[in-house]
Amino acid sequence: MADRHLSVGAAPRSRSPLSDVASLGNSPGVVRGVAADVIDGRVMAAALRARVADEVRCLTASHGIVPGLAVVLVGNAPASEIYTATKKKMSVQVGMRSFAEHLPPSASEGELIKLIERINRNREVHGILVQLPLPAHIDPRKVITAIDPAKDVDGFHPLNAGRLVSGQAALIPCTPLACIRLAKSVHPSLAGLEAMVIGRSTIVGKPLAQLLLSENATLTVAHSRSSDLPTLARRADLLIAAVGRPEMVRKDWIKPGATVIDVGINRVTREGESQIVGDVAFEEASGVAAAITPVPGGVGPMTIACLLVNTLRAACALSALPPPKL
Repeated sequence: MADRHLSVGAAPRSRSPLSDVASLGNSPGVVRGVAADVIDGRVMAAALRARVADEVRCLTASHGIVPGLAVVLVGNAPASEIYTATKKKMSVQVGMRSFAEHLPPSASEGELIKLIERINRNREVHGILVQLPLPAHIDPRKVITAIDPAKDVDGFHPLNAGRLVSGQAALIPCTPLACIRLAKSVHPSLAGLEAMVIGRSTIVGKPLAQLLLSENATLTVAHSRSSDLPTLARRADLLIAAVGRPEMVRKDWIKPGATVIDVGINRVTREGESQIVGDVAFEEASGVAAAITPVPGGVGPMTIACLLVNTLRAACALSALPPPKL
């Protein structure tokens, strides 16, 4: 479908009040196709990781600081094991320290919180990530609140959520941050765009809405109670689907020439084979949209790259150093 990579995303005409969503500059990431351009998250993530690695080397050489990321896994869910292994691998590749903590599925909520409190006190750890979902007997809200907000690289702590809403400096959830960076590879400025987010979760939909508002987009947030979703979606210049329903968004939902960011990761079985699909019907949407992220290979790789950005930012903040220019 594609024949070359394009250099996209010139420096934005105006900056967001949140420095984390700065432009990627002239980084590659959009693959020109015969229909929609494919926003290649793997290419963009590789470029961002390279920049993080450069900043980590400078931080270590200048200040003797090696950013450390602790990943906590409870249980043995195969998908979670794959995700945590990938995060650990990527952190090591950019020169960070990786700390792995694995508790059995029978671990109590109290045991997990005690572990987090111990990691909070470890000065070699600058970022803490607890892999979700947790076993049913553990309240994720209590666990997230137990994380030191300064080390909350997932950006889920109530203090970081409040700072995001009020426009203050915060550690921002990685997937929403990835979505903004991907969108800015096509639209260096999001100001004035009609943007629509399908989904209102506290992990993606709500923080993403705040980021879009900070970028001066005109925003609609849709959800399961919204009436006539296709009509609402067809207004959007920028459509972001984060609802967790396989291929829910069809071609007649998309405004011709729109940019589509697909957050969904859904496993389906077709003709006896397991496949991963997004929340958007990619093939048919590609005939209407101007640019679209694939699944896999779109938001996912950029989310992990943004986790590394957050860990680096946390390391600098905890050491009273200025944030890296990423």
